[in-house]
Amino acid sequence: MDTTRHNLTDETWNKIKDLLPSERTGKRGRPAKDNRMVLDAILWLLRTGAPWRDLPAEFGSWKSVYTRFRRWKIKGVWETVFTILAEEKEEEGILIDSSIIQAHQHAAGAKGGSQSKL
Repeated sequence: MDTTRHNLTDETWNKIKDLLPSERTGKRGRPAKDNRMVLDAILWLLRTGAPWRDLPAEFGSWKSVYTRFRRWKIKGVWETVFTILAEEKEEEGILIDSSIIQAHQHAAGAKGGSQSKL
């Protein structure tokens, strides 16, 4: 399965990499997965709506990814990341609500449509 299609771009990664807690180095146990891979795994899950246990093996253990996700939630990392990313403005994502569009004054109350005689 190709999961690289929706991975973070280098530009986005460079904006948020310093906001994430540092990876464990020099501590006991297995070395931690790098933050970028964990973040790509979390984003893959969010995009697909898949359960944690269906995370592709190339991202590592689903339980490790979930644990990191949960730790970052408790530390408030997600709020900081979302705040930084929300400051960016993408003009291609602008939507116009149709409720602000006004109809011409002659559009209301006039008899309309074809008048068919039966």
